[in-house]
Amino acid sequence: MQGNVAMSFFQRRFLSQQMRAQVLARRVSEPCDVFLNHRCMDTKKTVATLMYDHLKRHGFNPFLDNKNMKPGDKLFDKINRAVMECKIGVAVLSPRYTESYFCLHELALLLGCNKKVIPIFCDVKPSQLRVVNNPKWSEDELRRFRWALEEVKYTVGLTFNSSKGNLSEIVNSASDIVIGSMIELENEERMQRKNLPIPL
Repeated sequence: MQGNVAMSFFQRRFLSQQMRAQVLARRVSEPCDVFLNHRCMDTKKTVATLMYDHLKRHGFNPFLDNKNMKPGDKLFDKINRAVMECKIGVAVLSPRYTESYFCLHELALLLGCNKKVIPIFCDVKPSQLRVVNNPKWSEDELRRFRWALEEVKYTVGLTFNSSKGNLSEIVNSASDIVIGSMIELENEERMQRKNLPIPL
């Protein structure tokens, strides 16, 4: 009897580990469909992670650096591939957003790839956003970053004031917009496939 109990415990544990490995492998190999662009120190523990979790529960495969990257991943390779694969970007713009090379690089890449970008202005007004003149950044990078920032500043987005707003409301609103945008994009793709000429 004890042997059967012990055996079933180890079988369950082994199967549980196998299932976790399969889920992880699937998660790693699936292309992301929503890229979450954010300034870690400002919004990772609030808007960005909650958006990630909310979209995941709705069946999407969002990209958030600390959720999708693991030790040994090449930073730019992984981020650039996720941007190229995604259909929609969510840019969570915050007071220190423009100080980050990665934030601006991701935003410029999203817009350069003609991805739909949904901005969330979190504790900052669009007019307050300016690219800082970092001497480590080349003139070409500064030009790309300024262009991307100007584009997103003039894109209709959501605003959130953390001292007055309800975090769950902004996450729900943003997720609803992402879901609606994904449905629109899928319908457009379906229509384009439908209108393709049939090869002879």
